[in-house]
Amino acid sequence: MTKLKGILLTEGMHGMISQAEGLAKALDIDFIHEKIEINKFWKMIPPKLTPVKSYVFKNDIKKKFDIVISCGRKSVIPSIFLKKLYKKKIINIHIQDPKVSLNNFDFIIAPDHDGLKGKNVLISKGAIHYIRNNELEDNIGYLKSKINKDKIVSFIVGGPNKYYNYNKTDVNDIFLKLKNNFINNGFQLIFIPSIRTPKYIIDLAKNYFDENQIIIKEIDKKAYLSSLKLADYIVVTCDSTSMISEAAITGKPIYIAKMPPIKRNIRFQKFFELFKSLNIIKDLDDALEYWKYKKLNETDRISSYIKKKLKNYDFS
Repeated sequence: MTKLKGILLTEGMHGMISQAEGLAKALDIDFIHEKIEINKFWKMIPPKLTPVKSYVFKNDIKKKFDIVISCGRKSVIPSIFLKKLYKKKIINIHIQDPKVSLNNFDFIIAPDHDGLKGKNVLISKGAIHYIRNNELEDNIGYLKSKINKDKIVSFIVGGPNKYYNYNKTDVNDIFLKLKNNFINNGFQLIFIPSIRTPKYIIDLAKNYFDENQIIIKEIDKKAYLSSLKLADYIVVTCDSTSMISEAAITGKPIYIAKMPPIKRNIRFQKFFELFKSLNIIKDLDDALEYWKYKKLNETDRISSYIKKKLKNYDFS
């Protein structure tokens, strides 16, 4: 049977690509990425006030596909435009709250902390993502030669956003907790930056931690996957629900490196409450504990439901 073809519409950020690509892989479709670029005037206009017209975005999408998977604010209008253009010849799936009528999509996948409800809404615990256990296993050797301790802590770092500004005082406070809780107790640290991690934070880490710690200086997917597999503990900064959700596939204890928010972060708080209730995360403070939980794999659960629906869909 010929595989269905898909197109992934995102703004090009890690969290969005991870979610869209993760769903596409789980659905077992052939897919391509399309980074959406909105024309200047419409960048500031919310989707609910934006016309569903091709002049809103710069992309000229003419490739053949059966499934559109969109994620993020900028991809909302292109996805709706393609659905109106091709109608029942395609299925469009949006990830996250689109902030427009839910009827514009065949499926919407929204995290529990969004509080979104509808007959076509599939609720996930945290964010869906691209990581699979076999990928972790395949990449374990990438950093293994650098390991010289029996205990490993992987520190996954995000970056400033509208809720957290990553000032030096907060970052140094997190570094101190990592040193006191882990390095001083015989752990080797693996520092993993993301696409949003500013260079000055990487430089701070190089200067703060001793030469025995592993500081990854650039975006390196293999290093990221290897660090998740090698770790006994995982520490993730509080600004990325996507990276926390990705770490939860390991079943390993996850500490959240909290920072004071610069504005109300109700969605983050709901996410943290849910993951604490599932015994997945604890706050990074001055005590070190060990705990277990059932590995979280929402991508496979949700994709299984969509696969069943696709079997009865006529794309002609």
